[in-house]
Amino acid sequence: MLATRLSRHLSQLPGKTLSVYDRENGTRCPLLFCSTSFIPMSHRTYAGEVDPVGSKAVLVTGCDSGFGFSLAKHLHSKGFLVFAGCLMKDKGHDGVKELDGLNSDRLRTVQLNVCSSKEVEKVVEIVRLSLKDPEKGMWGLVNNAGISTFGEVEFTSMETYKEVAEVNLWGTVRMTKSFLPLIRRAKGRVVNISSMLGRMANPARSPYCITKFGVEAFSDCLRYEMHPLGVKVSVVEPGNFIAATSLYSPESIQAIAKKMWDELPEVVRKDYGKKYFDEKIAKMETYCNSGSTDTSPVINAVTHALTATTPYTRYHPMDYYWWLRMQIMTHLPGAISDMIYIR
Repeated sequence: MLATRLSRHLSQLPGKTLSVYDRENGTRCPLLFCSTSFIPMSHRTYAGEVDPVGSKAVLVTGCDSGFGFSLAKHLHSKGFLVFAGCLMKDKGHDGVKELDGLNSDRLRTVQLNVCSSKEVEKVVEIVRLSLKDPEKGMWGLVNNAGISTFGEVEFTSMETYKEVAEVNLWGTVRMTKSFLPLIRRAKGRVVNISSMLGRMANPARSPYCITKFGVEAFSDCLRYEMHPLGVKVSVVEPGNFIAATSLYSPESIQAIAKKMWDELPEVVRKDYGKKYFDEKIAKMETYCNSGSTDTSPVINAVTHALTATTPYTRYHPMDYYWWLRMQIMTHLPGAISDMIYIR
C-alpha cells in the first residue's frame, strides 16, 4: 500500500497536510498536498543582497533558448552586465537575434561552444577586455549549457555517452577552470545547473544521469576548495521542465530512435525485439509535453545564488512529487526506493 501511494503523482492523491521543521526560524512549515498541486507555505528569502548589482558581470552559457535565454534577459533586467554564451550565434539563431535586439550595452551575446577550448579562451579574453577593472575580476559564471538524450544502456552507443558528457560535464569543467582566475579576484559565484537526475537515477536516462551526477561531485569538490578563497559555489537541480524548454519533440524522439535502432548490435536487436524497443520509444514520447511550463522557479534560484549574501549550496526548483521522490531515493535504503519505484 505504501509503495503504491508513493509511486503515484501527487495530483492523484487525496488532500493531505504535512509539516516540516524549518531550521532557520525554529518553526514548523506546513506543506499542502491537494488534488491539483503541492505547494510550500513558505519560500526561501534573501537574507541580504550583494551590492551594487550594476557593477557586476555575469557569464551564462547556453543562452540560445530555454533556461539560459530567460536567465540572460532576467539578469539584464536586474542590472547585471550579462555575457550570453550562445552556441548558434554564428548561425543567426532566433534567440540570439532577440537578445541582440535589446540593444543594450549591458547585454552582449558571444559565440560559445563549451566543447571548444579555443572558443572558451576567446570568450575569456572578450570578457576580460570588457571589464572596467579586470584586476577586480568577474562576479558570476552560470554553467547552464547542456544536452539530453535517452535510451537504455544496451541501446546507447559509446559515442552518445561521450557526446553528452563532453557538453554537460567536461563543458562545465572547462568553463569553470578557464574563468576561475577572474571569479577568484572578485570573490564571486559559480552556479552549476545540474538536475534532479543528478541526485537520483532513472531508467533510459543513463547518459544524462552520469553527467549530472558528475556535475554534482565536481561542484562539491570546487565548493570545498573555493570556500577559503571567498568564492561561493551553488548547484541548481531543476525538476521536470521538458514542456518549458522544448527539450524533446515527437520528431526528435523518432529521429533519435531510428538512429539508435539502426546502430544496435544484431544480438541486442534479436534479444530485445522491435516490439519492446517501440514500447520504450512510445513511453518517451509521452514525456514531450510533461512537466512545468513556468521556468521562473529555476530563474529565481539562479538569481538568489548570484545575489544573496549567503546563497544556498543546493536549490531544488521542482514540484513536490519529484522532491519527495528525491528524498526517498537519496535518504532511505535502496531496497525501499526500489520497492516503490521499480516496476
